[in-house]
Amino acid sequence: MSSSSEIRPPAVPGTDTSWLRAVADDAALFDRSSSAERVADVLRRRITEGQLRPGTQLSEELLKEALQVSRNTLREAFRLLTHEGLLVHRMHRGVFVPDLTEDDLVDLYRLRRVLECDVVRGLTDLEPDRLDPLRADLEASRAAAGSGDWIAVGTANMRFHRHLVGLAGSTRIDEIIGRLLAELRLLFHVIATPQALHEPYIARNQALLELLEAGECERAADELHQYMLDSEARLLAAFRARG
Repeated sequence: MSSSSEIRPPAVPGTDTSWLRAVADDAALFDRSSSAERVADVLRRRITEGQLRPGTQLSEELLKEALQVSRNTLREAFRLLTHEGLLVHRMHRGVFVPDLTEDDLVDLYRLRRVLECDVVRGLTDLEPDRLDPLRADLEASRAAAGSGDWIAVGTANMRFHRHLVGLAGSTRIDEIIGRLLAELRLLFHVIATPQALHEPYIARNQALLELLEAGECERAADELHQYMLDSEARLLAAFRARG
């Protein structure tokens, strides 16, 4: 059986398959008996990190080779992600990454405000080292901005919010926010210039971190609430400008 480093995804005319190399690299992280849930995790991560864009068609043949899994396992992973709203099956055409709507945007941000702000408001007695993942994410976003990699800035921002919610110590909330953030990343593609979307939130993430470090969780929750309102408004404006 081929190793992930030996996989050379074939070119498909008119289709960007560059994301398949990252998927193939992910395959090295789990054994060949891994379940559909593990395959779904790989694809969900690639959506969250901005490599699988809305409208991308997922080829069973290419993914079977890249992940070295059976067709049944892959189809079950597709089913799981379709249930989450991260993939859509189009009759006689195949499986695609969906284009989300304004209604999806409003719904996602409503859920984020409920979950994330409630988590932050409920934090107490945070040990300084519990904030280390957020510090690392912020540093990663600055480094990516310095090199002009605004897609990577967006990914670091996703991780910042994932780790922020992780402070609650709830597996259920972690799973829910992971799915919400993956859907959210699909919405980010509506903005043509990623820098315009992501750059302001480096400073705002820094401000949130400083409030948490000072133990001012109520203020941090209020700031996060406004942060999300501003982000939602920016994305809604982009949708409407697109016509």
